[in-house]
Amino acid sequence: MKTTITYSMKPISFICASLLFLAVLKMPIGYYTLLRVVIFIGSLLLTITLYNKIIWAVIFAVIAILFNPIIPVYLYLKLYWIAIDVISGILFLLILFFNKPKEENKKIEPKKQREFKRDKIY
Repeated sequence: MKTTITYSMKPISFICASLLFLAVLKMPIGYYTLLRVVIFIGSLLLTITLYNKIIWAVIFAVIAILFNPIIPVYLYLKLYWIAIDVISGILFLLILFFNKPKEENKKIEPKKQREFKRDKIY
């Protein structure tokens, strides 16, 4: 069974990545609360979508734990969060570009010449 990221997950991944890259800037505390909720939901959705690809599922499960809004993880230095935000944003972008469905090699068959009765020589 092939699992690929669906088209509905691509905007979610892009939104999560862009929010994570914006989190590097100095923002109000409400933004970081919203960031925790959005990244938590987005990473859980990706974990569920990519359950057959164990490595990706584990990576996004760890991101979900880090950005958990219910039991938050507090890292008191902004420098640690900047590193986590950038790495998580890169991972959300990587899932967009490297998890594309593989196109099957289709054999190109030459067009069959259509034969008409008038073309036959008797």
